[in-house]
Amino acid sequence: MKVLLISDIHGSSYYAKKIEEIVNREEPDKIIVLGDLYYHGPRNPLTQEYNPLEVAKILNALKDRLEVIKGNCDAEVDEMISEFQFNKNLLEEINGKKFFFTHGHIYNIDNLPKEDFDIMCYGHFHTHFIKQEQGKIFVNPGSISLPKENTKHSYAIIAEEEIQIKDVEGNLVESLKYKDIM
Repeated sequence: MKVLLISDIHGSSYYAKKIEEIVNREEPDKIIVLGDLYYHGPRNPLTQEYNPLEVAKILNALKDRLEVIKGNCDAEVDEMISEFQFNKNLLEEINGKKFFFTHGHIYNIDNLPKEDFDIMCYGHFHTHFIKQEQGKIFVNPGSISLPKENTKHSYAIIAEEEIQIKDVEGNLVESLKYKDIM
């Protein structure tokens, strides 16, 4: 199974349109959005082409392949314009591994959930990385619209044997073959 991970769109219709391009290029079986879909948040500037309703329209068109985590900037009103469910967290088996998906403001590499997992994926920090610690793998796809700490506008791919982080143009930024190490 091939899974596309997106996080922290923050209402940017410009980068939501990039998601459509990424989906066409990558052809994922599933798309998981790790939260902060529409609102930019009080600590962030307005995103490029800020238009939450247009972002909702784009994501609603992908609803058949979409699973969404509720981020710290997502509110009840966001669920009213969305044709998909917001989840607190998700625990799923993908390619023979237990994945825990969350936004990152509660559970992250420094605060682990009680659930047993092999790989934790979360956003929130707007910086992409793949790390191995405590016998687990931690993945942050970064923010597609508001990257921080000189990271790129990015997303992640969970492929059959590896996890990849790519910039929005599809260039590989970082990868890890998880099947070999676990």
